Amino acid sequence: MRVPALVPRLQPFTSTIFAEMTALAVRHDAVNLGQGFPDTDGPASMLAAAQSAIASGVNQYPPGPGMPVLREAIAAHRSRYGTTYDPDTEVLVTVGATEAIAASLLALVEPGDEVILVEPYYDSYAASVALAGATRVTVGLREDASGRLALDVEALRAAVSPRTRAVLVNSPHNPTGTVFTSDEMRAIAALCVEHDLLAITDEVYEHLVFDGRQHVPLASLPGMAARTLSISGAGKTFNCTGWKIGWVCGPAELVSAVRAAKQFMTFVGGAPFQPAVAHALTTELDWVTSLRDSLASKRARLAEGLRAAGFEVRSSEGTYFICADVRPLGHTDGLALCRDLPARIGVAAVPVQVFTDRPAEWQHLIRFAFCKQDAVIDEAVERLHKL
Repeated sequence: MRVPALVPRLQPFTSTIFAEMTALAVRHDAVNLGQGFPDTDGPASMLAAAQSAIASGVNQYPPGPGMPVLREAIAAHRSRYGTTYDPDTEVLVTVGATEAIAASLLALVEPGDEVILVEPYYDSYAASVALAGATRVTVGLREDASGRLALDVEALRAAVSPRTRAVLVNSPHNPTGTVFTSDEMRAIAALCVEHDLLAITDEVYEHLVFDGRQHVPLASLPGMAARTLSISGAGKTFNCTGWKIGWVCGPAELVSAVRAAKQFMTFVGGAPFQPAVAHALTTELDWVTSLRDSLASKRARLAEGLRAAGFEVRSSEGTYFICADVRPLGHTDGLALCRDLPARIGVAAVPVQVFTDRPAEWQHLIRFAFCKQDAVIDEAVERLHKL
């Protein structure tokens, strides 16, 4: 039977690797630092609010755009950045940020258009661009003199062509942990304004930035409010990745287009979780501050352990992730090492090269997740010393 042409385009190698790494981790009872989700729950009051919603009958379809209480909480939350959204027309609740990204591209990008991605890129971006029938154009981060993986502004400018329709921006950045600076964000904004481009921003790690850095939403910069779809969600902010409550904010005409695509994908989702997330956005941001501080400590704990085990560690400015260079240990291929680690020492990680269109340039880096309990991190480090 002939495989439809679309199927290979929607199976990025990363998805295969994640499945393979998970299977290897289970088979060898490995400590899994490859999976980017926490092993602790979110704030107790949020969990109680979800339980109360279920018990009180909030178990049927919610309104298509999302419950008003959540859309209002999202709009109020985004106002902290100086951006204003009408909760009735400019906020859409989605089944996670992944659906928001896919629906945005399906709604606003046509076959033949080009979409610029910054690589390494989260794997769903490539699949979503393919679903839209568009072409992805990638611009790689570059390592600056300090060892930071920075935005290559000149390469970004050179990537724009007459067919460019949109730029997809992810900051804080998965998988590298880079947080784009204000200057980097302003350079992206200037390019979008100059070439009349749409911007789609993945900001799911917006609260998880370290060392006094600030998250700068692209929509808050001059000329960007009318051309930016800002996407985020509750999963990373409140340790509830399985709830799949995300959202997209932007101009009414753009959000309306995204809703038209989204309603034929999942229609709606997560009815009892929506009031619980609204409660958390309104009352539990102090808990999020504590989460950020805890993650900063875990980041330092893992980084110290990786260095002691012989890795060269890259800076992590935000997210759950830290990248390590395998070359000081005598390895040159992160993919081969990640395939070997579960059986060899009982640790699972993810090679950065599978997040890129230029794997040869990134094969020396592997990604570890530090959103785990300290005992789990310590066990992984102890095992990594066997290398």
